[in-house]
Amino acid sequence: MRIGVTFPQTEIGADPGAIRAFGAAAEDLGFDYLVALDHVLGAHPRNRPDWTGPYDHTHMIHEPLVLFGYLAGVTRAIELFTSVIILPQRQTVLVAKQAAAIDVLSGGRFRLGVGIGWNEPEYEALGENFRNRGVRSEEQIEVLRKLFTDELVTFEGKWHRITDAGLNPMPVQRPIPVWIGGGSAISVRTSTDTGKATRRGGNEPVMRRIARLGDGWFPQFAAAAEDGHYQIEQMRGYVRESGRDPEAFGIEGRITTTGGPVEDEWSEALGRWNEIGATHVAVNTMNAGIRGADGHIDAIRRFRSVAA
Repeated sequence: MRIGVTFPQTEIGADPGAIRAFGAAAEDLGFDYLVALDHVLGAHPRNRPDWTGPYDHTHMIHEPLVLFGYLAGVTRAIELFTSVIILPQRQTVLVAKQAAAIDVLSGGRFRLGVGIGWNEPEYEALGENFRNRGVRSEEQIEVLRKLFTDELVTFEGKWHRITDAGLNPMPVQRPIPVWIGGGSAISVRTSTDTGKATRRGGNEPVMRRIARLGDGWFPQFAAAAEDGHYQIEQMRGYVRESGRDPEAFGIEGRITTTGGPVEDEWSEALGRWNEIGATHVAVNTMNAGIRGADGHIDAIRRFRSVAA
């Protein structure tokens, strides 16, 4: 299981030295990869009485592709991973160009995580359609892989048209791995009264899309979820049904920290993710009362000692 760390976007501040220090510390501590989330704009909840989003205009979020261009030059070995780029609100060919540039500058250390997002005001501001974002993302991923693989591409789809053109420079990895975030698989609950299992929630079309198109998946549940093993096995079943090898399909787990003496919680969560079949696990130290690069570096140092 590969061990990663989430870049503390909302709490590290804007000092380039602090950003560099955190990236260097993550690498020096032996983390396998560094994760960064994506939001282009933060909306003000003032005129949105039903706002439930986790981020708004008060949260500082560095643009992850620019951030990784910077960190590629100050690190040597750690993988750089977006989790996730909100793909349908961006121009596909431009994302391909930026991703290829990071892959070149990092020497092939880039992994592209994509998702469809939840922030409708952001789509509005970027001039993209929020309503068809899911189905449009399928064609986007197809276009990305063609551009990552072929020096010249001719493609005509519903939303994209490329005529005998291609990227230069091409990425080191051909193609760059594309991982996909999405809703939870259908869960199973067993009634304590009747002993019968029932299926609840989930979005099967989304899960099948991820299984068909992705190199890996971000489950939307915590390590402690009682049906986590079932959900991962269900996803791997969808991968198998798509004619692909489930053993080559990645699963990305996440661990949060609440601050204080939580080493036992971390150890338990790591064991649980390993038990249910995650291939990658990253710790997130945001929203734990930690401020500044030094505090976050200390937290990931403590986590690394647990995950040694």
